[in-house]
Amino acid sequence: MRLGGVNISDQPSKKQNQSDNVYLFPSMLDQYQLQLTQFLEKEMYEEAKELLRFLLQCQGDERQYALEWGNLLSWLEQAFPNGDAADELDGNEELEQQFRRAALGDYGSISSEEASAKIISLLRDASSTDQHMLALERAEFIESDQLDEQLIEWLTTEELHPALQFKALQTLKKRGATGTVELDRLGERVILEIEATPLTLNEFPPSVNAILEKAISALESVDVTMPILVTELWMECLQCLYGTRSYGWMLDEDQYIEDCFAAGLHTTIQLIVYGRAIEDDIREIYGITDEYRFRYEQASRIIRDVALYLQELG
Repeated sequence: MRLGGVNISDQPSKKQNQSDNVYLFPSMLDQYQLQLTQFLEKEMYEEAKELLRFLLQCQGDERQYALEWGNLLSWLEQAFPNGDAADELDGNEELEQQFRRAALGDYGSISSEEASAKIISLLRDASSTDQHMLALERAEFIESDQLDEQLIEWLTTEELHPALQFKALQTLKKRGATGTVELDRLGERVILEIEATPLTLNEFPPSVNAILEKAISALESVDVTMPILVTELWMECLQCLYGTRSYGWMLDEDQYIEDCFAAGLHTTIQLIVYGRAIEDDIREIYGITDEYRFRYEQASRIIRDVALYLQELG
């Protein structure tokens, strides 16, 4: 990889680690900051330690980062001296939360205000959804009164993927923000309450979860991997549909609505996995009669269109 006029590899070499004469250009700094966040997100803690040690040996115009890098490295080494971070975090929610705050907070800034500015800059300049998601993950742990307003302004003025909009709403809720935002979602203008945003699948209304449960019940006898796949698909669909008219339709607790959406979800996952689906058989599984066939086709089209939309966006 070539950044800032200097050839670098994805991970610092031993030669680089032994040198204290490496100059860190701003473009390289941004790349390493993103790579460090990715290591932490993927629980690659030893790689994160190695990268931090390398960064601490670098020279450049932003040596003020050294204090935060040093603090993060010290925290990692003290918390996980044996390199078994993943095992120690497993099942320990308090320790995991403490780690995530230390790892993803304003470790690269001298102040929370500067950290906020860098997050907003990354959100505006990011070239991929992954970069946006990582920036929002870090934003959860930055203590700044201004950041909520900045995030809301970014969310409401930028043209964003609906799943990214949903992630931003979750971030705002986790930060304790309240109030409403007005967004364009899948061609609709919607008004959403930040504090009402579901953080997990279980926080969605019962009728929404009933749709998934019915689909899983029918699919688990077809293929043992299907429940996992259909759950992932359903969550992705909900992130895009949340707040739209189609989502509002799902909130109707009439059984036939749940059956129609469950059958549509069943059809779509089979088309994705196998390339085909026998719809007559699927409708029979869910007890969908001719009276509700049109409703089934509507529900199926909604889910299929979102799945295609997600595939097109990669």
